[in-house]
Amino acid sequence: MKTQQVLSRVRRALDDYRMIQEGDRIAVGISGGKDSLTLLYALNALKRFYPKRYSLCALSVDLGFSNADFGRIEAFCRELDVPFTLVRTQIAEIVFEERKETNPCSLCAKMRKGALNETAQTLGCNKVAYAHHQDDVVETMLLSLLYEGRFHTFSPVTRLDRAQLTLIRPLIYMREAEVKGFVNKIGLPVLKSPCPMDGHSRREYVKQLLSSLNREEPGVRDRMFYAIQRSGMDGWALDRLADDPALGGQNEQTGLS
Repeated sequence: MKTQQVLSRVRRALDDYRMIQEGDRIAVGISGGKDSLTLLYALNALKRFYPKRYSLCALSVDLGFSNADFGRIEAFCRELDVPFTLVRTQIAEIVFEERKETNPCSLCAKMRKGALNETAQTLGCNKVAYAHHQDDVVETMLLSLLYEGRFHTFSPVTRLDRAQLTLIRPLIYMREAEVKGFVNKIGLPVLKSPCPMDGHSRREYVKQLLSSLNREEPGVRDRMFYAIQRSGMDGWALDRLADDPALGGQNEQTGLS
């Protein structure tokens, strides 16, 4: 996928769900994975011509794994001229050693997001950008359906009133495969996850299930995403729906020549 196409998908999400307002200061959560690096790259590139001015900073939460090295991420942020902050925590020790959680992902995610949001506040940010893509949207819906018995997923924009922060998810019109292709094309410095649960969670099971369904019934992933947009769930309604919102629409406008 070309850079212009990535920026087009991100800009469409920003516009469709009014994710950015004039003067926003946005913290981008950087795990070191392909999704968060793509998000930072895209938001930084869009900043040059987006009609509403905004500023960025990058935040990484160090969970405390001994083999985690954020040096390449810090160097990448310097290259983009985006301020970088590393938040050091003992989340791994708490989850795996003290609590010995049998299903650690939920607690880890909650603590990681808490550390990220708290730091974003101290840096004067009013918004935090998460790098959830289209596959994440559909996988979360399936997780909720299979394990909670309800039709639910996260919203493109979520207001945290107590923290006075707004969460935005500008990658919702990009598929995971497209993110991978883009990262490989331009060579973003992706870090391997140090977490021992990586690839062994309920989400990984649902990811494989969705891939299998999509192979048997091509396009089912896109249709599920389209159903979510039309479901009436909070935050997903659009004033208008393009011909194929799962693909980001037919006419991709980036503002680039």
